[in-house]
Amino acid sequence: MLKTAEKMGEILIRSGLLTQEQLQKALQFQQGTTKRIGEVLVELGLTTELDIASALSKQLGIPMATQASGLLMPHKDQQLAELMPEEFARQHQMLPVSRTMNLLTVACINPLDLIVFDNLRRMTHCDIDPLITTKADLELAIDRFYGSDSMLKEAIGRSYDVVDTSAGAAEEIEALDLDRLREAADAAPVIRLVDLIIRQAIKDRASDIHVEPFRDGINLRYRIDGVLREISPPAKQYHAAIVSRIKILCKLDIAQKRLPQDGGFTMMMEGRTIDFRVSVIPSIYGEKVVIRILDKSAALLDIGKLGFDERALIALRQAIHDPYGLVLITGPTGSGKSTTLYAALNEINSPTKNILTVEDPVEYRLPGINQVQVKPSIGLTFASALRAFMRQDPDIIMVGETRDQETAEICVRASLTGHLVFTTLHTNDAPSAVSRLVDIGIASYLLSSTISLVGAQRLLRKLCDRCKEAYEPVEEIRSRFRITEDLLYRAKGCDYCHTQGYHGRVGVYEVMVPTRELRDAIAKGAPAHVLKEQAVAGGMSTLWDEGLKKVRAGLTSLEELESVVLLDR
Repeated sequence: MLKTAEKMGEILIRSGLLTQEQLQKALQFQQGTTKRIGEVLVELGLTTELDIASALSKQLGIPMATQASGLLMPHKDQQLAELMPEEFARQHQMLPVSRTMNLLTVACINPLDLIVFDNLRRMTHCDIDPLITTKADLELAIDRFYGSDSMLKEAIGRSYDVVDTSAGAAEEIEALDLDRLREAADAAPVIRLVDLIIRQAIKDRASDIHVEPFRDGINLRYRIDGVLREISPPAKQYHAAIVSRIKILCKLDIAQKRLPQDGGFTMMMEGRTIDFRVSVIPSIYGEKVVIRILDKSAALLDIGKLGFDERALIALRQAIHDPYGLVLITGPTGSGKSTTLYAALNEINSPTKNILTVEDPVEYRLPGINQVQVKPSIGLTFASALRAFMRQDPDIIMVGETRDQETAEICVRASLTGHLVFTTLHTNDAPSAVSRLVDIGIASYLLSSTISLVGAQRLLRKLCDRCKEAYEPVEEIRSRFRITEDLLYRAKGCDYCHTQGYHGRVGVYEVMVPTRELRDAIAKGAPAHVLKEQAVAGGMSTLWDEGLKKVRAGLTSLEELESVVLLDR
């Protein structure tokens, strides 16, 4: 019988893992949602999955299983995969561990889902004995038992089996007329294949899917944690049907194969809405497709969880709550600038404020915020949208990217006339943003009085917590990187991180807040290196220094930092 006398919050407080104030904060956050208190505590960063699983084990009197305990190693000779198919296991987050007579032991993360357990009992004709585990351990155990990527590999394998490989068949689908091409794209195997490619990408936390045709086959690659990784591709003959299926989802012209096309679509997966942005370009061997995955649930982060240090976070929050000013976020493509801006807008969003954004494209739809997507083909540019915004009684304006003098001038003018303006630039560091705006034609004296904050950022891959290894850096490394620590961590590789040694990413931020001396230097047109020296003297921590903090904390490696951020000279 399940024990439920003591509440989970009480168990965590008694164990010293939570305070009463933290519990009250979580309970307030939980109101109006369907989430369990454990999910809320983990989401707010107040405790870990392992702590929640341990507390749930004590609360319900159900044994706990972890990878380290060896209890998540299903018996190989009991036909457990036939009792519980992989699709059921992944959908309901369960794993069959062992069977004794008519008693089936199952690892799960929610033993209170009585409907699922009743369905499992009817399906297997067994009584169910649950074990509690964490989501991370369960997913790894499922991958090991059923085989990681098995559903995708199975579908891709079938695509090879059913294709005619006789002479001339390799070009058959490519040469189909439009009616036959649409028919092929709407065929069940192609629909299932495209669906599984997308679902596997989401499961692997990919940000982009690349489908690339070459002479002898297709390349299928996922960008995971900023790095492209090859996946087993489908047969070459399926390329045209796959591309057409993706075009149909985006409502693009499947007959147009000579010009680039852009589009998008939306899907509901596992209870959350995910947007997909699609780009199709012609290449010498056919059309290449890139699908950008825009997971709304992952985007709207608490700005306090992005990785800013305490001092920089205070400065950023002060700047975004100011009534007017210009906030610049800089960095290369893929460095997380949009995520930072969306998190900032999410924090200051209020019914009392009129917030307008102009973007290319609109990556995430924010409730309560008016968003405009530029369409240069009809004259809707950043500049024209901004001119219209000024007649819309705005309080806050966000410009996806400042690319030209006209856009920059309107941003500066808006901040001078009492509006708060956010925008992004492509520069290597924060001080260089000022020089870039001067180069495109903005008077330096205007920038000195309008800039509230400039932030530069990068994303570093996080070392896998399950396999990272400690080492002693040699003297040459200590001297070169100005390291004093006796122990650092480096990547190793395991099943959980797909032998990469990294899992997830962490942001590093350089936040420049103009002091009086720095504003004087900006007004005088000082070059970027002088501005940087002045900013550091005023308390700015550089990207390299912020990255070293992450290295010392064991979050990332020196090799990763050096590959992303330039060493301060």
